[in-house]
Amino acid sequence: MQNSQSSSKRFLDIIGELQLLIKDKGIQYGDKLPSERHLAEHLQVGRSAVREALRSMELLGLIETRRGEGTYLSDFKKHQLVEVLSSFIMQQARSVEDVTETRMIHERAAIIAVTEDEELRALPVWRGMQTKLRESDAIFLREDLIRETIVATENRLSLKIWFLLKQYSGVSFDVAIMEHDEVETASALLDEMIAGNMEQAIKYYTQWMNRVEGERGEME
Repeated sequence: MQNSQSSSKRFLDIIGELQLLIKDKGIQYGDKLPSERHLAEHLQVGRSAVREALRSMELLGLIETRRGEGTYLSDFKKHQLVEVLSSFIMQQARSVEDVTETRMIHERAAIIAVTEDEELRALPVWRGMQTKLRESDAIFLREDLIRETIVATENRLSLKIWFLLKQYSGVSFDVAIMEHDEVETASALLDEMIAGNMEQAIKYYTQWMNRVEGERGEME
């Protein structure tokens, strides 16, 4: 548990330091933010960590990325979810467990929504995932499957909340699905989703998450 909590706090620290930097530099709504490289050097963290923090802020609508131009500040006063989650994570003893349970509620709801909708089940993205899962040289992340399932439901709020909960729960979603048993479980989940078998889809999802959560337990 200690590792996942410290990982969550590091993420929260970066968010907090970015907000302080914005305040200290007097950056206003519509102003351009410093580059990823500059932010990483200023905060003394890796660029990947800054990129993840910026991505979460963008999903919440706190910042806006304009292709070829850079990243610009949106109105912080309209978006308080980061502060609410940050306060919860820091103060509650059961925070990681609660965040994990809440994250999984969003994941299960998305799987059920896709499984019960004939049009969503027919989306070509699922077949593409199955093909990618079985290609030895393909990189298919755990995050890809869950993210695309939520995206398919077109529930943007659920996607934003899920992304933050994923960060705070300390689960290794940014690793490739490569081990044979995990490939088979993920493939079975997709098969049952496509076939419209909700109970079986949830069974394989639960089996998959038990594996993922078990890896976190081994690291603590």
